[in-house]
Amino acid sequence: QVHLVESGGGLVQAGGSLRLSCTASGFSFSTSSMGWYRQAPGEQRDLIARISSGGFTTYADSVKGRFTISRDNTQNTVSLQLNSLKPEDTAVYYCNTILRGGTTFWGKGTLVTVSS
Repeated sequence: QVHLVESGGGLVQAGGSLRLSCTASGFSFSTSSMGWYRQAPGEQRDLIARISSGGFTTYADSVKGRFTISRDNTQNTVSLQLNSLKPEDTAVYYCNTILRGGTTFWGKGTLVTVSS
């Protein structure tokens, strides 16, 4: 059974940093791409970063240069380093994977709140 568990969210002042982690189980992590999405209140859930099984990364323009996605295949974790945070980064952040066959899995999310 696939499980994705996010951690690391919290309250931070604008300009600060946080590190989010997602621990995965129940599937072949090392051969799967992983993504981080976020959803602000009243907004749709948007992809902000993705890392392929080979370590290739892509970012949404809104976070490029401030956020860094990384993975540790020995620990089955994918992390998201959030720097230079802005109030508009406030959202619930979700870990995601899409396995072969197209089935999408989500964690329950972790809340990031950035105060001005």
